[in-house]
Amino acid sequence: QVQLVESGGGLVQAGGSLRLSCAASGRSFSDYDMGWFRQAPGNEREFVAAISRNSNTRYADSVKGRFTISRDNAKNTVYLQMNSLKPEDTAVYYCAAVSSTYNHIPRSREYEYDSWGRGTQVSVSS
Repeated sequence: QVQLVESGGGLVQAGGSLRLSCAASGRSFSDYDMGWFRQAPGNEREFVAAISRNSNTRYADSVKGRFTISRDNAKNTVYLQMNSLKPEDTAVYYCAAVSSTYNHIPRSREYEYDSWGRGTQVSVSS
């Protein structure tokens, strides 16, 4: 497993932007599939975006065209650029990781990941 630390959350007005970062410890970050999930109060945690070890990406329909996931293997970091934010994007955002040898398909299910960060709060005001 790998240790994950999210940062970059905060309070922003609707229509604004934030960039979340997730720094991973350990070696072989380039071999990890990475994902972002979020949980709003009273809701279950849901998939947001994922990037495979070879940088294929996948997005939830609710964020497609507004959010972009990317990775910098030299910095052991995955990013989530969030534009055109809406109040319904308000949630705690979690980073997730799993070591992957041959997979090229971004993972969108929680059970596919075995390492999780503690989350960062994103609040969007109307």
